[in-house]
Amino acid sequence: MSSAIEAKKQIVQEIADKMKSSKSTIVVDYRGLNVAEVTELRKQLREAGVEFKVYKNSLSRLAADSLELSALNEALTGPNAIAFSNEDVVAPAKILNDFAKKHEALEIKAGVIEGNVSTVEEVKALAELPSREGLLSMLLSVLQAPIRNLALATKAVADQKEEQGA
Repeated sequence: MSSAIEAKKQIVQEIADKMKSSKSTIVVDYRGLNVAEVTELRKQLREAGVEFKVYKNSLSRLAADSLELSALNEALTGPNAIAFSNEDVVAPAKILNDFAKKHEALEIKAGVIEGNVSTVEEVKALAELPSREGLLSMLLSVLQAPIRNLALATKAVADQKEEQGA
């Protein structure tokens, strides 16, 4: 009997450690997906460095409580899978949201983004953000604009002076 309890304590600790160390954790309801669809989803998540695992809700609730994330408990009902990402905050939200658009059976229920419990709407808003590379290119173009404008203004002044001198 005590070995079963010890095993459950270890699983609760494992879930808590993953939630604590991950930048984003997303809970989804996968009811209605067939094996091929779940396999495809797992493949997409694995390629992005996201771990996708199914745990018992009671153990997940205990782990959430231990991390003071009790607000997540209301999402932990029915068959759930949890996606953990240690590297990219946006990747699991983006992959799961895109997959849910194509497969209505997948339902995003909640998430933990950088230690804060997030609603479905917040997870979907995060999924709609451009990728890190896209955001960096936007920042770069914003930073280049004043320099480009200065160069164009300087050229216009030089052209104007050249015309006056001729």
